[in-house]
Amino acid sequence: MNDVDEVDLYEVLGITKGASKVEIKKAYHKAALSNHPDKVAEHERVEAEVRFKSAKQAYEILYDDDKRNLYDTHGMAAFDPSKGGGEGPDMEDIFAQMFGGMGFGGVPGMGGMGGMPGGPGGRGVPRKGRSVEQQYEVTLEELYKGKTTKFSNTKNVVCATCKGSGGKQGAKAHECSVCHGRGAKQVLRQVGPGLVTQETVVCSTCSGAGTLFKEKERCKKCKGKKTVESKNVLELYIPRGARQGDRIVLAGEADQLPDQEPGDIIFELVESPHDIFERAGSDLRAELKVSLVEALTGFNRVVLTHLDGRGISLKLTQPAGKVLRPGQVLKIPGEGMPIKKSDARGDLYLVVEIEFPEDGWLTNDAALQKVKDALPDTDVMEGEEVPEETEEVEVGEWDADMDEFGAGSGDPRAGTEWEDDDEEEGGPQCATQ
Repeated sequence: MNDVDEVDLYEVLGITKGASKVEIKKAYHKAALSNHPDKVAEHERVEAEVRFKSAKQAYEILYDDDKRNLYDTHGMAAFDPSKGGGEGPDMEDIFAQMFGGMGFGGVPGMGGMGGMPGGPGGRGVPRKGRSVEQQYEVTLEELYKGKTTKFSNTKNVVCATCKGSGGKQGAKAHECSVCHGRGAKQVLRQVGPGLVTQETVVCSTCSGAGTLFKEKERCKKCKGKKTVESKNVLELYIPRGARQGDRIVLAGEADQLPDQEPGDIIFELVESPHDIFERAGSDLRAELKVSLVEALTGFNRVVLTHLDGRGISLKLTQPAGKVLRPGQVLKIPGEGMPIKKSDARGDLYLVVEIEFPEDGWLTNDAALQKVKDALPDTDVMEGEEVPEETEEVEVGEWDADMDEFGAGSGDPRAGTEWEDDDEEEGGPQCATQ
């Protein structure tokens, strides 16, 4: 690895340029395991250590999206400080790609590399700062009706006094003597006994700017930081019918740094679970609890409260003696979730759940006979041949627990042992011989 420009990181890991992150990680684990210095013979350790470090370097670059993009664009020169000037890629370009225009390392308050003005390569095109993403939890009611909320926001903006230079008027910054104007330096980090890796880190002396002002020449407003805090009130609007995973973008409301456009604040919606409704796309599902009498004879009443507070009333009369059965589904058109950018709505699906009477509700013999006379007398074994020999048995438990079915037998079909095994082992396993 004497000439970093000629290293093919994909070849080091034995993968193609289109490899996914999963493939990159698997290839690295395989290479690290086979080339670890402690796993080979003593006379092979020197070569194994070189291969091990190469695999680690390839993984660290290719597994990171920003670094991988840099490598694909500029090769290993993007990670070699000696290539930072003269021929080779423009270091301002490289760091802008790697850190999204947030200065070096995405640390708020840091300026562009080396004090270079304008966008990538100093060509006068403002870079865009790094956006801030966060999750925002919303209820199903809020997604049904829509929601507007206001909140205070504190962000960094370019100091108006020094116009983002960090120094007093007329003061000139001098090059950082530690990083020689690059804003970054190479350090060695120990990763194991006798193993080190080389990393590029932000220069702590100049905070990644590449230049410094003497303390007495710094801007009094921002203390040389180039930015100051600003507070404002933002409004977040969530449209009716928005879904889990939708992203609401507040453009230009993230931190700003000199010579760049501010990034965005992005909220990703997270739908909180609901006690009554379940959602799938624009449709809703809920349980419809009815009594045994209602299941047999019909009803006319409010069955649930909708997400906007309306009571949903159903009038069900059994046509030709039709009855409701457990698990039966009733579809109510147009009572689902709103569909964005339209007046349409999805549908509401009600799954029937029958609540049977409490024990002991019918003890009077005359009343019991009336119920028997009113209900159809069906033979559950109709159509089946009745055995010649029969035996009458008694029920031992009326509310037995199926967890006791085959308990302690070791049979995977017993009770809930099969489900428990799946949960412990991460799903059903296939046995191989």
